[in-house]
Amino acid sequence: MSAPIVSVVVPALNAARFLAEALASIVRQRYEPLEIVVIDDGSSDGTAEVARTFHGRPVVIEQPNRGPAAARNRGIAAAKGELIAFLDADDLWPDGKLALQVPRLTEDALLDVILGRIRYVALDDRTLEGIRFDEPGGVLTNVNLGAGVFRRSVFDRVGLFDESLRFSEDQDWFLRARESGVGIAVLGEVTLCYRLHAGNMTRGKSGRELALTSVLKRSLDRRRAAVRKADSLPHWSTLRDRSEKPQ
Repeated sequence: MSAPIVSVVVPALNAARFLAEALASIVRQRYEPLEIVVIDDGSSDGTAEVARTFHGRPVVIEQPNRGPAAARNRGIAAAKGELIAFLDADDLWPDGKLALQVPRLTEDALLDVILGRIRYVALDDRTLEGIRFDEPGGVLTNVNLGAGVFRRSVFDRVGLFDESLRFSEDQDWFLRARESGVGIAVLGEVTLCYRLHAGNMTRGKSGRELALTSVLKRSLDRRRAAVRKADSLPHWSTLRDRSEKPQ
């Protein structure tokens, strides 16, 4: 059986400083067949030109600024792959991510999403103070699209990202996915390097500014209205991949 096409959607806004490194981390996966789709969401710093001149020759789509949800949705619509992955333009994938995650996803028909853990790296002399990590080295089990690989079909089941949300659209999608009973597993390995810097969109934002409270309330309202009337979802730690051997 031939390997499935993986389409990597990279939303980018004024990311010329970081984009080439992000794209290089995708190419270093040495996975084939691979497609990279960069969505330039209204940049003014030459982001699209960085993407067009990158040796991996990604597909580049430019649009007026509409936010990360709209950029990811545009990327999904343009993607050709059976599997979809995401990487923000200022983050990196560790080597071997796709070699680890793609087989785990394709070999288990009950899985629609395979995630991993996240390593936080501070740039621009930023510190990691105030973040409670699972272990030394800045590793954390958390929700981030860039840590996962997704079956394309899961977006038909759950829907796309809510374009009315400028923040927390990823949290909203994962809540809807879990409410829908989507098969999700979290690997113990690091599958995303999240880079903290002064330009992070969510840096210094309050929960209210990030619309997180609203997203959580909408989820709770949906669950209360459901037949099962479940008021809570299991903690993310319960989604640890059961196929992994004990350390």
